[in-house]
Amino acid sequence: MRVPSRRRASAVLAALLLVLPLAGCGLFGDSGPRPEDVADEFLGAFASGETAAAARLTDSPDSARALLDEVRGALEPEKVSARLGTVETNADETTARATFELAWDLGHQRRWSYEGGMELRSRDDTWQVHWSTTVVHPDLAEQQSIALESQQPELAPVLDRDGELLMSPDRVISVLFDRAKAGDAASVAGALATALAGFDRTITRQSILDGSAKTPAGQPYQVVALRSGDYQRVKPRIYELPGVRFTSAPRLLAVDKKLGPALLPGIRKLVEDDLNGKAGWRIYTTDVSGAEVAELYSAAAEPAEAARVTLSRRMQQAAERAIAGEPKASMIVAMRASTGELLAVAQNPLADQQGAIALSGRYPPGSTFKIITAVTAIEGGKVTANQPVGCPATITVDGRVIPNAGRFDKGTVPLHTAFAFSCNTTFAQLSTGLHPSAMTDTARRLGLGADFVMRGATTVTGSVPPATDVVERAEDSIGQGKVVASPLGMALVASTVASGRMPTPTLLAGARTESDTVDPKPVAPAVLTSVRGMMREVQQRTPQLAAFPDLHGKTGTAQFGDGRRSHGWFVGFRGDTAFAVLLTDAGTSAKAVAATARFLGGLGS
Repeated sequence: MRVPSRRRASAVLAALLLVLPLAGCGLFGDSGPRPEDVADEFLGAFASGETAAAARLTDSPDSARALLDEVRGALEPEKVSARLGTVETNADETTARATFELAWDLGHQRRWSYEGGMELRSRDDTWQVHWSTTVVHPDLAEQQSIALESQQPELAPVLDRDGELLMSPDRVISVLFDRAKAGDAASVAGALATALAGFDRTITRQSILDGSAKTPAGQPYQVVALRSGDYQRVKPRIYELPGVRFTSAPRLLAVDKKLGPALLPGIRKLVEDDLNGKAGWRIYTTDVSGAEVAELYSAAAEPAEAARVTLSRRMQQAAERAIAGEPKASMIVAMRASTGELLAVAQNPLADQQGAIALSGRYPPGSTFKIITAVTAIEGGKVTANQPVGCPATITVDGRVIPNAGRFDKGTVPLHTAFAFSCNTTFAQLSTGLHPSAMTDTARRLGLGADFVMRGATTVTGSVPPATDVVERAEDSIGQGKVVASPLGMALVASTVASGRMPTPTLLAGARTESDTVDPKPVAPAVLTSVRGMMREVQQRTPQLAAFPDLHGKTGTAQFGDGRRSHGWFVGFRGDTAFAVLLTDAGTSAKAVAATARFLGGLGS
């Protein structure tokens, strides 16, 4: 018999309603998550830092979260990646074993990855991660945690242009005095002073007591910082003193304590801050006391390559010896004329007390500025090197009397002779016919007044403001008035005359120095040839420099203050080495000439 279509449809629907619940129970398995789902979810929460969510998927959530939080806090990862591997379920489907791979990105190019495994158990038709410390790492035992330790690379040594060692890594030991723990503080301070005075004569029993009294409560007073070798020599005398303790830190130190004390600290900071290599690091397990148990991973520190500076240790030492005995602040700057590479920046101890003033001090340049005046006048067509000019004892410029030193009178002589005898009157007269900014422009093209940002040291070359007033211009023309220069600035002037173009000073080999003067207009070669000849004549008329026939230079006596005291200068070049010598408060240029002879003589042939 045929069943009506409506009845057939009802029968099919009823059959489906009976089948669908059965399909949910048997055809697709248990409706709960599979072990691989739980394992994957756990790893995702672990990797993303959702430790509470990860812990809830375990059978011991409190213990799991405590360890997960502790490990993440110790490692402070920037990112953690997890990848699930295989998942194998046992025959009775009550336990499963999952493998995985964890990758930790700890920042600063530190990456740590490893393979691990975890057990999952089914309970009440729900899969959970069976908690164990080995879930975090296969070698992590119960009651243990994980720690991260950084290992700083050894500081890079500093070499001079010839590969000679200037600075090397060492450890500096700070000697600290804790008055509250010293017992008889005066007695301990006295013992410390006796032991340490050989390193610093300012250390006395009273200086230690006064220093500690000014130190905030609870903090020790630093008495001195010693090189490791010095510390080892004095250690037996101070190590057991009550209230005395020590800290140490890595430091770049000059191989010679007397070598460049004003300059090398800037180089040290540059190397320590920027050329610090790649830090090493290690991960290890710790017990409940925090003691190390076993190393899990390590990456050795990679020290930076040796830093090279443009200085010549030989020239630096020669320059320092040349001015070491001077009674007032004295300095020498030498550079390679063709490149601007600094070869020596020497200062005596009195100058060192004021910082790196050889590179940034401001002093009237005196008659060394006549190099700039001569270039300006010759280039401007006002005069030639051989042209006769007057060199009277005095001239009057708009009511201002300008004399020669000692009021000598040479009458009428060629300009090159007036330059060699340093006739103030000649150059003051020439300046009256110059444009107010002419010497400013020339000075800048020669390097004086140019601004540089040089890695490793702060530099100031000097200042030559325009002079609309004719008297100011006359005073400026002989290096008085408002013009000022550093030894670096005058060494640049000598370099430009020697090489034909203004160089850019550098201290760190390969480093770029920024300048506000880009491709300045070069001085005409014929003009420089004339000025070189004039500087050559200075050497020929200076008996103290007779041993250096290839030397070109200019002396300078520069009044300062009330005009009764003077600095002494000598600026020049010899071959491709240009330099400036300044002896402050020296009275005349004669002492600067003597220091120049000692400097050049110390270099040999």
